[in-house]
Amino acid sequence: MKHFFYFARCSDGSLYAGYTTNIQEREKTHNQGKGAKFTAGRRPVKIIYWEEFETQKEAMQREIHVKKWNRKKKEKLLQEKL
Repeated sequence: MKHFFYFARCSDGSLYAGYTTNIQEREKTHNQGKGAKFTAGRRPVKIIYWEEFETQKEAMQREIHVKKWNRKKKEKLLQEKL
């Protein structure tokens, strides 16, 4: 099974960082208002970036690490990957 750390861009321009095993389904869940409290009121959301990991632990550690970053650093990561 694949495990992903991802960024979703919300309709207000904010970023949401999360973990999933299925990018397409997770985006659909967010847009149904069920994905996370943070994204429920900021729909629609679009998953714009992801990193793949072998284990859930690795993906979730990356999520925890990146969530501590300020917005500028997160946006820089996104620009570097485009």
